[in-house]
Amino acid sequence: MKKNVLWLVTLLMVAAFVLSACGGAAAPATEEPASAEEAPAAAEEAPAAEEPAQEGAYQIPTIEDGKYNVAFVYVGPHDDGGWSQAHDVGRMWVEENVENVHTAYVELVAEGADAEQVIRSLARKGFDVIFTTSFGYMDASEIVADEFPDVDIVHLTGYKANGANFGNLMGAMEDMKYLAGMLAGSRAKTDGNPKLGYIATFPIPEELRLGNAFSLGVEQTCPECTIDVRWIYSWHDPILEQEAASSLFDGGAQVVMTGADTPAPAEVAPEGKWGITYDYSGNCTVPACLTSMYWNWGPEYARIVEASREGTWTGGWEYFDADSGALGLYGFMEGETPQPGVEGLPEEDVAMVKDTLAKMLAGEFTRFDVFKGPITDNQGNVVLEDGVSLEQSDLDGFAQFGSDCTTCMYWWNENITAELPDLE
Repeated sequence: MKKNVLWLVTLLMVAAFVLSACGGAAAPATEEPASAEEAPAAAEEAPAAEEPAQEGAYQIPTIEDGKYNVAFVYVGPHDDGGWSQAHDVGRMWVEENVENVHTAYVELVAEGADAEQVIRSLARKGFDVIFTTSFGYMDASEIVADEFPDVDIVHLTGYKANGANFGNLMGAMEDMKYLAGMLAGSRAKTDGNPKLGYIATFPIPEELRLGNAFSLGVEQTCPECTIDVRWIYSWHDPILEQEAASSLFDGGAQVVMTGADTPAPAEVAPEGKWGITYDYSGNCTVPACLTSMYWNWGPEYARIVEASREGTWTGGWEYFDADSGALGLYGFMEGETPQPGVEGLPEEDVAMVKDTLAKMLAGEFTRFDVFKGPITDNQGNVVLEDGVSLEQSDLDGFAQFGSDCTTCMYWWNENITAELPDLE
């Protein structure tokens, strides 16, 4: 009997190793993942009919009869400490706060063909709403939405919609990046080192928008500060993110902000220097973390799920601002304590951050105020005249990607020393 159990466990371990070697990742289906010790027993006890279906390297979760079924597709692990974990916290909020709803997720889904396969499999399984949470899932989401008109597919961070069952959702994180820039500029000025750094993921409008918002905030408190950029071409790569952060610190940066998923800038910050983390409220845990800009997706997801169930949701372009309550600046929201790096900053700078945040939460200062002229790029060109704001299409688009934007987002603010990314 012991030999049989040992053989079974060994077989399961080999199978898991093979799947891992193929580059995929198994995603949990209908519950929180079992611990490593519980996994073999769970595999033996689960009825075959309830086991997730295998689609290539991915396990596709099952629906629950009698409930409204909602699926999430993540580009990283659900507990990455950043983007995907923030979405997973939102998923759990939906399950806990919306009646008669079942949620599930598939994690570590590669953009492109893999994403299309996973989204289609979820639709076939019978999920009523599918949230696809990475820019590179946009085309796959559009294709599957056309094939399954009764399934609502909500894509995050893109720019496509079909006016029916496929829509786009994003929020004005540029608000929080602007505030973080104020803090970073103030910290660098106070420390006597006017050099800052930014880790960027992919050359898409979102990354230039957020980098520019950060740099505009820096200008408010440190006009003499400059910002260098490192492109990593990844959303989630802890080693690569640490290397990029270290490179910026080694290059002289006093504060490094990230657009990627892990808290790498804070984790590798040398003594006396600072990192700014992103996406998840729980990742600003070390003293070197100056602040974090984070998402609170739960209420937004709940709103869409309930509208979908009622048949009133229409796929369009939804872009919420700070007054939605879905955006946060760690250490400055209600009930939070500022991080150690805020101590010793000029009172007027901290007051500027707090006052601007209060206006944002009240709907009195929006993304269009963040991107209001005068703005000059790092080539000396006037991007916006005094008092003129960007339009939403400018925030979202590159003309090179076929956008109908006028000013567009393919520029770096004057205090960024890096060249523009190549748009291949």
